[in-house]
Amino acid sequence: MRGTGQGVAVALLCCALAGCGGVAAREDAAARAVNRFEASLRTSDTARGCGALAPGTLDELEQSAELPCARALPDAALPTAAEVRHVDVYGRQARVVTDRDTLFLSSFPGGWKVTAAGCTARPEKPYQCLIKGG
Repeated sequence: MRGTGQGVAVALLCCALAGCGGVAAREDAAARAVNRFEASLRTSDTARGCGALAPGTLDELEQSAELPCARALPDAALPTAAEVRHVDVYGRQARVVTDRDTLFLSSFPGGWKVTAAGCTARPEKPYQCLIKGG
């Protein structure tokens, strides 16, 4: 039995080093979600863009604009990015920095969803975001 325990420990270590379900895999998934969202903005695919938003963000966008998401999202004038530069994952939350924007995401059962976009850093204050959840 002792060999079995060591084998499991080695397998877990190898899985962790390979990024198997670890931070690297979550970072990659968050980056892919942002790339899909950015592509929807570039192609005016509002159905896909609205589908990429977290429920609270979608609700807040529609309520503040007093329009359905398909009309409110283009009016938000979000910057469109070409590339992801950096991803930070903290548990179920992520910050993705692109060449033109900073976005925040949360992990949901169906994958990563955008909770805030069009965000600008402010010294010693929270980010200022064009869209965010309520």
